Amino acid sequence: MRVLVVEDEDVLADAVAEWLRREAFAVDIAYDGTAAQERIGVHDYDVVVLDRDLPGVSGDELCREISSTCPATRVLMLTAAAAVRDRVAGLALGADDYLIKPFAMVELAARVHALARRAPFRTPLTLNRGGITLDPAGYEAYRDGVLLSLSRKEFALLAELLRADGSVVSAEHLLEKVWDEHIDPFTNTVRVTLMKLRKKLGDPQIIETVPGVGYRIP
Repeated sequence: MRVLVVEDEDVLADAVAEWLRREAFAVDIAYDGTAAQERIGVHDYDVVVLDRDLPGVSGDELCREISSTCPATRVLMLTAAAAVRDRVAGLALGADDYLIKPFAMVELAARVHALARRAPFRTPLTLNRGGITLDPAGYEAYRDGVLLSLSRKEFALLAELLRADGSVVSAEHLLEKVWDEHIDPFTNTVRVTLMKLRKKLGDPQIIETVPGVGYRIP
């Protein structure tokens, strides 16, 4: 799942991004509204964590834009304003949730997980297929009841394959959803991570390669 963090306080933005990466999200950062607007025009984000008070393009304007042009993207708005009227105004702009600063990182992560589950065509809380059970929020994955020890990228890649529900997932899609914007599009990272994941999943092999198309869990 891919997340954009839009926050002009550098330290806070970096801390939020790092926490969400520990939760196996692919995370990009924009430190102002203009940069966020550019990224939203290029990438397909599942959730945007959006500070309301931004330089350049305002958080309110961005929220309206996301709501109108990216209906599948969920917005978690951050603000220091605690008044009820401010929260109501933020939700009226199209935000899906509202979190007041200062906040606990564990709560922010839980809200992002919840918003990701609410996005259109998203899969349920627990993913199940072919003897594999994966809990994205709890960061646990099992095969036939045996706990798997996966890296963050292996976990996120497995989650994307399970979300496809048997459909083929391209390497390009996996790069978009599992890695951030700094990844080299010509890298063999997907193939290498899949190789490690297959080894940890054990036999019989469950991830199928569809030559020239991508991968799937049938």
